[in-house]
Amino acid sequence: MIKKIPIYQADAFTDKLFGGNPAAICPLNTEWLPTPMMQHIAAENNLAETAFFIQQGHDYELRWFTPEAEIDLCGHATLASAHILFSELGYDKALIHFHTLKAGTLTVSRDKETYQMDFPSRMPVACEAPDGLIDALKCVKPVQVLQSRDYLVIFEKEEDILAINPDFNALSKIDTLGIIVTAPGKNSDFVSRMFAPAVGVNEDPVTGSSHCSLIPYWGEKLGKKKLHAYQVSSRRGELWCEWQGDRVLMAGKAVTYLKGEISI
Repeated sequence: MIKKIPIYQADAFTDKLFGGNPAAICPLNTEWLPTPMMQHIAAENNLAETAFFIQQGHDYELRWFTPEAEIDLCGHATLASAHILFSELGYDKALIHFHTLKAGTLTVSRDKETYQMDFPSRMPVACEAPDGLIDALKCVKPVQVLQSRDYLVIFEKEEDILAINPDFNALSKIDTLGIIVTAPGKNSDFVSRMFAPAVGVNEDPVTGSSHCSLIPYWGEKLGKKKLHAYQVSSRRGELWCEWQGDRVLMAGKAVTYLKGEISI
């Protein structure tokens, strides 16, 4: 028997199609598909992340998959999921609570066309650069290397970030989910890029989870609670951020690109 699964695709952290970060969203009924099936769907979609959610009372359970692995936290696919609930599926409450396997409860609210997410803060700590990291980035000498979930590599200026052209094969051998590179911005508080070839995403266009570390780092560095950020990938994304100690707030926009269904 063929099963039909609804699927949406939305561009997150942008107000224009073909910008920001695309995510696929699959609302499920009352139970999860088998994990291997969700992984197959994510691989077939071949986007940085595919999100699946099921409703539990007034709340939702949420999971995220790259083309190669289930991950612990994803910002843009959370924002995209909230966008689909609010704009396509008739969600009419002020706040969405997403319950996740490893990141706890995440909330998303809407103010007109902007969505604000409440995520855990992950302050990075200084560390030694792992063997091969700097060579794989093919970059100028960084100011500092830190680590939270991901490595965070600090540079002097925005032009250093734009010039990075990694060897993704070499970068995939670094023992980490992702590598974030960041510097002060010319027209923002900071800029960044995010590479995660170890899980099938060479460069993630706009990454909410990386900002769980970027916001506390730059908040402390700049002595600011509210920050404005750009992720300067080719698709480019814009975030309005706030550091609240053990939590970070990230706000951005989203647009729907696709509506359809999967036959499995």
